[in-house]
Amino acid sequence: MTADTARREKIALVLLNLGGPDAPESVRPFLENLFTDPAILRVPGFIRPWLGKFIARRRTKAALENYMVLGGKSPLLELTIEQGQSLDAALAGDEPEFRCFVAMRYWHPFSDEAAAAVKAWGADRVLLVPLYPQFSTTTTGSSMLAWDVAAQKIGLSVPTQTLCCWHSDSGFAEATARIVKDAYDKARAELAPEIPLRVLFSAHGLPETIVKQGDPYQWQVEQTVLRVVDALAMPGLDWITCYQSRVTPQKWIGPATEAEIERAGEEKVGILIVPIAFVSEHSETLVELDVEYREEADEFGVPGYFRAPAQNSDRAFIEALAGLVRRTLASERKLCSFAGGRQCPKMHGDCPHAKLKQAA
Repeated sequence: MTADTARREKIALVLLNLGGPDAPESVRPFLENLFTDPAILRVPGFIRPWLGKFIARRRTKAALENYMVLGGKSPLLELTIEQGQSLDAALAGDEPEFRCFVAMRYWHPFSDEAAAAVKAWGADRVLLVPLYPQFSTTTTGSSMLAWDVAAQKIGLSVPTQTLCCWHSDSGFAEATARIVKDAYDKARAELAPEIPLRVLFSAHGLPETIVKQGDPYQWQVEQTVLRVVDALAMPGLDWITCYQSRVTPQKWIGPATEAEIERAGEEKVGILIVPIAFVSEHSETLVELDVEYREEADEFGVPGYFRAPAQNSDRAFIEALAGLVRRTLASERKLCSFAGGRQCPKMHGDCPHAKLKQAA
């Protein structure tokens, strides 16, 4: 066989994401999958199935109302597929043959469906690429475990690497900063010159207990914001990191996005909300931020409410992902951060690098 006819190495890029209901009747089973996940509902195993289904049943009506605002379904799968297609195109000129596959955690296509598709394609290698910039045991960690189970179940035994986090990747920060700057300029043009404008970098929250147990998510979110603010290069910028989407009565990390909206109303400051832990539009941006929080901003007397879009398939963002893929594959590490090795301070014992070291 000549070099010209030799088969190119086939590398499957598995995009890990949350997933979302694809029809109104999918809302409740989606919520049941979410709230019966041990990474989400941290109670004894014999209680979890009952309690998780109870919580899902209680939350179905409100969730269904949110999804009906979006036409009865989440747009997350279609947007993730588009991101995969864009990433395929960005890598098309590389020597290996790349193909993106989507593995959702709580609704189709699940990891077992993605693993079967990867096996059928005949992949030589697999790279797990979470579409969560920051690692959390509740998101990337849970998806990693689900993938391992699915791959073992169908006998997919090819070399596999995982990109665990990319919270401070320079390409990601610069691409995000450009999106924020465009949104900021548009907001500033609409606001009266005398009204100040504050940027709220809003991430999904977590119960404080999960962070205290060693989850690095909050630290990584804060690192992301610092990198984006640095890339913005806007001296005197008024900004804060805050957290949204509280769903249990526990104490959650803060400050809460809602509290910052209320403060902006008291101080008569316009706000630009930037979703900093979401790279695709979904219910928490299109409904929670665009509808619910906008209504609250009006009630609190905020003089201007604006939101930066999520990255979706923004060209610079996709190029940043392509760069992360290339560097991870070149490193040959089984577990790789955006910079290679572990980045989290030692206090974060739930960093996957710490777990890998313990297992060694």
